[in-house]
Amino acid sequence: MDRAQKTELVAELNHNFAEVGVVVVTRNLGMTVAQSTKLRNAMRDAGASYKVSKNKLAKIALADTDYASLSDLLTGPVGLASSIDPVAAAKVAVDFAKTNDKFEIVGGAMGATVLDVEGVKALATMPSLDELRAKIVGLLVAPATKLATIAQAPAAQLARVLAAYAEKDTADA
Repeated sequence: MDRAQKTELVAELNHNFAEVGVVVVTRNLGMTVAQSTKLRNAMRDAGASYKVSKNKLAKIALADTDYASLSDLLTGPVGLASSIDPVAAAKVAVDFAKTNDKFEIVGGAMGATVLDVEGVKALATMPSLDELRAKIVGLLVAPATKLATIAQAPAAQLARVLAAYAEKDTADA
């Protein structure tokens, strides 16, 4: 890798760190290509990304971001999982670590807040941004649905009473 490629990689990583909501640092201890591909696909499906880069280049990219405190975690063969949704990358990393003994979580950060392994696992148990949005929409729609049902009920009862009187009148005649 020549100097221009390294500069481009650092700029790309720096831009990525400026946009994301969470970064999870993982350690890869001899994962196969198939396992790495499976992890990358799972990350992509969740709206996250997973990159393996040289630690020195990653430290340079972290320098001017909120994630500068992660520099201490970058030792050995590490990978960086990141996502705009603060839960997505953590959730995929924790799930993958449960099924693969060659993959472990070292730590992470949400902006300037550094997370240890337990912090990342706790973050992974939280509902995702989409799930929270769905719950909020459900809470907002529920009162309107109940109001429509209540407003409709008296008219329906009145119609049933009138229908009963009409049937009674036709039966009497």
